[in-house]
Amino acid sequence: MNNPKRYTITAALPYTNGPVHIGHLAGVYIPADIYARFQRLQGKDVVFVCGSDEHGVPITLKAKKEGITPQQLVDKYHEIIKKSFSDFGITFDNYSRTSAKIHHDTASKFFKKLYDDGKFVEEVTEQLYDPEAKQFLADRFVVGTCPKCDYEESYGDQCENCGTSHNATDLINPKSTISGSTPITKKTKHWFLPLDQYQDWLSEWILEGHKKDWKINVYGQCKSWIDDGLRPRAVTRDLDWGIPVPLDGAEGKVLYVWFDAPIGYISATKEWAEREGKDWKPYWKSEDTKLLHFIGKDNIVFHCIIFPSMLKADGSYLLPDNVPANEFLNLEGSKISTSKNWAVWLHEYLEEFPGQQDALRYTLTANAPETKDNDFTWTDFQARNNNELVAIFGNFINRVVVLTNKYYDGEVPQPSNFSEADNTVLQELQLYPDVITSSIERYRFREAQNRLMEVARLGNKYLADEEPWKTIKTDEERTKTVMYVALQIAASLAVLCEPFLPHTSEKLKNILNHSNLVSEPQWQDISAKTNILPAGHHIGKGELLFSKIDDDQIQHQLEKLQASKKANEAMNATVDPQKDIITFDDFTKLDMRVGTIISAEKMPKTKKLLILQVDTGIDTRTIVSGIAESYTPEEVVGKKVTVLVNLAPRELRGVESEGMILMTETPDGKLVFVNPDKKNVGNGASIS
Repeated sequence: MNNPKRYTITAALPYTNGPVHIGHLAGVYIPADIYARFQRLQGKDVVFVCGSDEHGVPITLKAKKEGITPQQLVDKYHEIIKKSFSDFGITFDNYSRTSAKIHHDTASKFFKKLYDDGKFVEEVTEQLYDPEAKQFLADRFVVGTCPKCDYEESYGDQCENCGTSHNATDLINPKSTISGSTPITKKTKHWFLPLDQYQDWLSEWILEGHKKDWKINVYGQCKSWIDDGLRPRAVTRDLDWGIPVPLDGAEGKVLYVWFDAPIGYISATKEWAEREGKDWKPYWKSEDTKLLHFIGKDNIVFHCIIFPSMLKADGSYLLPDNVPANEFLNLEGSKISTSKNWAVWLHEYLEEFPGQQDALRYTLTANAPETKDNDFTWTDFQARNNNELVAIFGNFINRVVVLTNKYYDGEVPQPSNFSEADNTVLQELQLYPDVITSSIERYRFREAQNRLMEVARLGNKYLADEEPWKTIKTDEERTKTVMYVALQIAASLAVLCEPFLPHTSEKLKNILNHSNLVSEPQWQDISAKTNILPAGHHIGKGELLFSKIDDDQIQHQLEKLQASKKANEAMNATVDPQKDIITFDDFTKLDMRVGTIISAEKMPKTKKLLILQVDTGIDTRTIVSGIAESYTPEEVVGKKVTVLVNLAPRELRGVESEGMILMTETPDGKLVFVNPDKKNVGNGASIS
């Protein structure tokens, strides 16, 4: 669609089973916000909607884990997520929630219309059932081996390893996540959307109609699904948390979350329209509206195949013009994981880096996983902030503002004759709005932000070449022209950076007193004018646009991640099962004594073994111990240890070992001595 009258922009609804992290931001919310802000700057009619996805099995599992009700859980995380988005600067026109009445009503009516129109297939099928918990196992109530990639921890609805979507009954060796038991199959009635009936239409609409304009990863995944053959998809589930199926005889059944959730975009638009006194229908039903879904790659099938089939079945809605899905963002070389707390949470970042929202926006956009999975590291975040935002963008603005105040008391000077260098810079500056626009309209936000930074580099190079701090002493008229041109670059940056660095844009516009101009500079003005800041206009005093991030801040974040890693390893550490029962008489046969290691050496050609000479108080004996990977020989000499002295001798690598040093293992895998220090107890003392 070349020139749409309005834009409906949606961002994937985040699950309210936890806060938002940087993977969500990089993959979905920052790209969507850049696009929405950009279209508003063009004067377009935009509605940008999102909301909390509050149904589905992950919600009930997390609520059970936290010991609260599902409603309490979604209320808690909805507020955290909504505030985080607002504080970070994601400009949703409406951030709703799927527990809202308007959503329940909208989703129920949508289902009922399709039901009344005969669009569903009703089937009694065999579903997995937990006889211990006495309930059907939908989605994440069951895990097993993925039938496609053999990953052993696949969920019942989707494999997180290969991304394949499937039914719980497809799993190999399924286990209930509720009781741990092996489920049985049991008959239950559900309603299915017959996707196979939409296969030809989807093939024409996607494979022929969007081959050139959809991203390769999106098109490729859709083609794989269609080529594999589409099958009916259940739109209901046997659960007690969700939107009740609005039919008689459907008690105990709710709308499947992936039927209910995308309808949340429609209900969020309705809610916004009611509040603003607008009509919601043109944003979803008018042919001159461009509908866009910003999502991550794990949601491609739902937004490109299932939801469009639902809209097609209804017959009155627009279809998405594009679905610019991104790949995944990793963290310090590992996959971001909510359950393992391996993440950078947005609400925590905002607390620990106050006023530095744009530093994170910039880094995540610069490293956006647009075509492949990318990695976020704290050292790269620091480098991009300090070496690019501070040293390039911030440095240019600071020099321009300081010199203007120093030479002209903050007044934009009247230029005289423009040199060839001046005209070249101004002409190049006028090209950037179209260059950045082209990148944004092709959903290449990383490329677009790079073009923005080229403007800052252009300004820095211009000042370095023209050296106004030198010409002020020899040619005042030339200096006025140079500073005038530099100020035009600064004013252009204030406008062009708004989609990418909105807090910076606002701060820079305040410094340059944009609000005191007859008309504030707009995106198109940069292409059309060379006098964005006219001569005689007064700018304000300088202030730093960006703050440096020091090593201590980065080290603190790295230590937080390591602490999370260790805590998760400790929590998931396997505990050996109890050994066979012994009697008290068996225990009294053990003769444990305090001893001292008097010498130690590494056993040749082994990694683990040390040969120890131990004074047991009874005698000095040789003991071979497998502690060489935890201790050097020098570290153990002089150590007080607990020795099992009446263990039968055993030959190890040609050395007879006459006892055992008692050790234990910490959660992080380090061997430590049992009762290592008994300073006031002599060798040979019994331990009981």
